[in-house]
Amino acid sequence: MSTSYGASKEILQCITTEVIPRRELFVKDSNVSMLKSSRLSQKFLVSSGVCTKFHCRSRKTTIVLSMPSSSRDEKAEDKADRLTYKDAGVDIDAGSDLVRRIAKMAPGIGGFGGLYPLAGDSYLVAGTDGVGTKLKLAFETGIHETIGIDLVAMSVNDIVTSGAKPLFFLDYFATSHLDVDLAEKVIKGIVDGCQQSDCTLLGGETAEMPDFYAHGEYDISGFAVGIVKKDSVIDGKNITVGDILLGLPSSGVHSNGFSLVRRVLNRSGLSLKDQLPGGLVTLGEALMVPTVIYVKQVLDLVSKGGIKGIAHITGGGFTDNIPRVFPRGLGAAIYKDSWVVPPVFNWIQEAGRIDDAEMRRTFNMGIGMVLVVDKEAATRILEDGQGTNSMYCIGEVVSGEGVSYH
Repeated sequence: MSTSYGASKEILQCITTEVIPRRELFVKDSNVSMLKSSRLSQKFLVSSGVCTKFHCRSRKTTIVLSMPSSSRDEKAEDKADRLTYKDAGVDIDAGSDLVRRIAKMAPGIGGFGGLYPLAGDSYLVAGTDGVGTKLKLAFETGIHETIGIDLVAMSVNDIVTSGAKPLFFLDYFATSHLDVDLAEKVIKGIVDGCQQSDCTLLGGETAEMPDFYAHGEYDISGFAVGIVKKDSVIDGKNITVGDILLGLPSSGVHSNGFSLVRRVLNRSGLSLKDQLPGGLVTLGEALMVPTVIYVKQVLDLVSKGGIKGIAHITGGGFTDNIPRVFPRGLGAAIYKDSWVVPPVFNWIQEAGRIDDAEMRRTFNMGIGMVLVVDKEAATRILEDGQGTNSMYCIGEVVSGEGVSYH
């Protein structure tokens, strides 16, 4: 899990310099495969501007008069057997605490991207990220051609939440011994990601550091810069009770939670070459599917109006990311089972015996981006999107902070 934050700082002037690209690489079209399921367990629609759920559920009441000590012991053992992100070595609360401490030194941070005002009518919006321990699976599977797409996606998906169009991208590639063929595969993926997000790979840094990384391994990070008009910034300030939450599907795990995924894989006894239970591909293929780049889809929706807030669902899941775009006093009511959950998440939860709350705070669960829109816009967007880009009505804005599930 990587903790990201952005800052907005006022300046008096903007200095323009000539910028020369460091790398020039041949760009080809790339098709990103996505895992899809064919049905929903419940039906949702927007009618007369209101997101309506048709749902019948039986209710069962259980009365426990007493619990023997042996039962209490079994429950304690059962709880101890359930994996958490913290068990895998990642402490989300510690990351959040660090951001709070940084905010005291650099007030104004906390968004998905940092806004830097230009002298005219626009902001530059910047973001940076890596792909975490998904790299470990790249080393094990030998799939290096798409990890660069993940790298670009993590930054451009962050800055587009402000309504910004990505302009350029910079990369950092570090390894103990430079394997030129391997590095070319990684950078080819970065070029593909830039093409998908309609931005330029402007430059980067290649660092060869003997004895610092294990043989054959590398690390990558990326930096994206975009631009948005000052009067067009999407900041969530106008979000109100009753606004609708629309979810854009993910392709799978994307690039967060892989420390827990690897722990689950180790416990399951399966290998990356084994077939994904309930799926049609191997575990390695399912886990290495590249992160969806939402830039073009989101900017097209933004241009049509009605979008008040956008949340990129990364580390922290729904629980931590959706509230980041809300004004104080507001929260989200999520409609469970209102979208298709990719089979890979079912396997992760079952094999790791992971609680629902932990899954929702670690993974995207099939929704990679959440749009907060007014009811009129929700109706229009869902009607326009039928038969083209999949989208789900997944909840609404309610009074009271936090995220609840219904």
